[in-house]
Amino acid sequence: MKSSFILSEVFGGLKRNFSMVLSVVLVTFVSLLFVGSAILLQMQIGGMKDYWYDRVQVAVFLCPPDSEAPTCAEGEVTEEQKESIRADLEGQDLAAYVDEVHFEDKEMAHRLFNEQFAGTSLEGSVPQDQMQESFRVKLVDAEQYEIINEYFSATAGVEEVVDQNKLLDQLFAIMNVATAIAVAIAAIMLLCAVLLIATTIRLSAFSRRRETGIMRLVGASNAFIQLPFVLEGVIAAALGAALAGAVLALVVHFGVAGWLQAQAAGFELVSVGDVLIVTPLLIGIGIIMAGVSSVITLRRYMKV
Repeated sequence: MKSSFILSEVFGGLKRNFSMVLSVVLVTFVSLLFVGSAILLQMQIGGMKDYWYDRVQVAVFLCPPDSEAPTCAEGEVTEEQKESIRADLEGQDLAAYVDEVHFEDKEMAHRLFNEQFAGTSLEGSVPQDQMQESFRVKLVDAEQYEIINEYFSATAGVEEVVDQNKLLDQLFAIMNVATAIAVAIAAIMLLCAVLLIATTIRLSAFSRRRETGIMRLVGASNAFIQLPFVLEGVIAAALGAALAGAVLALVVHFGVAGWLQAQAAGFELVSVGDVLIVTPLLIGIGIIMAGVSSVITLRRYMKV
């Protein structure tokens, strides 16, 4: 009897305040959409770090014919200098830091360049004889790049040493900024959702003040009187959270796992499975947010 009465009160309140409830659903949807996007973006950053940091290398670029670097004063790197640099990389001095070394000649550099920019205006734009030779070094510890850089900083035939980790760090820093922006927008929208839920519950309680007054007179507890109002906010917020999860799943399925994954066929992007992991968290956030704001709002009202 009590449960049926509470449910009838809940659905009655949802019907009477449909426009406000719809506003709560939409604001919760938008705010949790940003929250979910931020979580998925962080999951993607973590996956990309695991993938790329295991594959990035230190590139020891050799002198091209027209370099102005002090170590290239004698012109293009000679065969003797190449062998000397290779011997240093594979020698005992760097054995504790260097895992693998392979040489990338002009032909290979040209082929890889065209593969990387296939289908763009850059494909075939650089002749093979203008490509730069290099040694690609995989380190035992990727953070020990400075050791290689310092070792070859004054070596004849070496134009520069480039750590690809630094390029990735810049990329991930940009992605982290995007995540921070999404979190900031989500926080603002969540605050709006909390205020809107509180307003909706207050108006709903005010419109039914006669019923709640009668219930109080017949001895109903505060918890029993408050529960229908709390459930109204919780249901609206849960619907908004579920809608956010559904939209994220559609975007990931058709946009990320569909089109974008085909463009980045080398590592895994976030999938619908990841969205299914995030969605219950979004629903939980929505329920807690609505429940807490409703209880705080009604606590003062019930004391009247």
